[in-house]
Amino acid sequence: MKKIHSINDFESLLQSEDRFFFLKHSLTCPISGKAFDEYSSFINSSTENGYYLAVQDSRELSGYIAEKFAIRHESPQAFLFIDGKPSWNDSHFKITEKALKAL
Repeated sequence: MKKIHSINDFESLLQSEDRFFFLKHSLTCPISGKAFDEYSSFINSSTENGYYLAVQDSRELSGYIAEKFAIRHESPQAFLFIDGKPSWNDSHFKITEKALKAL
């Protein structure tokens, strides 16, 4: 699992990876902390590529993703990108290892 900081890094992911998971999370929210644990467990036990950002550290990137894909920002918020586009996203308590494995 790799932390992404910049719009350029994110755009490189869209170009270079056919399929990957991405998580926006807050460093101060307990709900986000739980979602991060579920996401981490999923990524660490699978062959899927996973990336994330911390909203407090990467507000510009977080806003960019919301605007580029016309998906309202939430935190925590998980995405599955396929062929450079989000094919799934969900937030808060719906981010579970079980839900991610089903994708």
